[in-house]
Amino acid sequence: MSQNIFIQYLAWHFFDSTQDILAAWRNCLKFNLNHWSVPLLIKTWFSPWRRYRYSYGRGFSFTKYFEVFSFNMTSRVIGAIMRTFLIIAGFLMEVLIFCLGLLVLLVWLALPVLLISGFIYGCKILF
Repeated sequence: MSQNIFIQYLAWHFFDSTQDILAAWRNCLKFNLNHWSVPLLIKTWFSPWRRYRYSYGRGFSFTKYFEVFSFNMTSRVIGAIMRTFLIIAGFLMEVLIFCLGLLVLLVWLALPVLLISGFIYGCKILF
């Protein structure tokens, strides 16, 4: 059955393309989390930075034990600080992508009204 082309356009604009925009928006949000490795950074938040750590070795020497312990703790603190900044940067980018996606979606939904009102305004100016 043949439909009116205007009805087909409205169905495409408000249903088909809107679903595609939402899918692309979701993919961008997922990509951002993977790009910044936010889930992995949260899992390894207090791991040593760049896996820099010393082993305690055999035997017991208080000075050697303190030296290795302090280096390993320093490496973990540096790792936690760096990962915190990276997690914050990832979440800030996530908020930015969310806001831009919302803006794109709202503009897309308002586009037919903007086009018709722009055409009417242009005809008023012309005539």
